[in-house]
Amino acid sequence: MRIDIVCKPDSGNRGERVLTRVRQALEEMGVRAEVHLFHDMKKMVDNRVYVGPALIVDDVVRIAGRVPEVRELKAFIAERPRYLQRFQDVA
Repeated sequence: MRIDIVCKPDSGNRGERVLTRVRQALEEMGVRAEVHLFHDMKKMVDNRVYVGPALIVDDVVRIAGRVPEVRELKAFIAERPRYLQRFQDVA
C-alpha cells in the first residue's frame, strides 16, 4: 500500500498533521505501508488536486482540502483489497 500526502509548499503544518494521523492509523491497525509527504505544486497538478492537503491512497485521491480524522483514515485503509485479502486468508 502506498499513501501520498500532497500539499502546497507554503501550507504550514497541515501536511505534517495529516502525516502524523496516517502513521497513527497504520500503527493502530498493524498495517505496513509506504507513506510519502510532498510539498510540491507540480505533484498536486499532476493528481488534479487544487486544494491541499490531499490524501492519495494507491494513486486514488481520497481527501482534499482538509485534515482527516484517524477513524476516516482507518476506513480508507480497511477498504483496500490487499488489506481485506490478508484477513480473509486468516479466517
